[in-house]
Amino acid sequence: MLAQNIRKLRLKKGLSQEKLARSADISNATLVKIEAGVAKEPTITTVTKIADALGVSIDELVGKRTANK
Repeated sequence: MLAQNIRKLRLKKGLSQEKLARSADISNATLVKIEAGVAKEPTITTVTKIADALGVSIDELVGKRTANK
């Protein structure tokens, strides 16, 4: 679910994987692995950086709450 939500939100905001990774200050390879479901348990730090870069809460990112936007 995390991988799907990141991809959905990234595309909704019109961001490439490279741009999101740069904004989140993580490597592009890490983001690709997370979106592909290869990185099954990314660190909370990484998830927080992605959520911040996407402008959503961690709850929204992991699917516990839907974005109001």
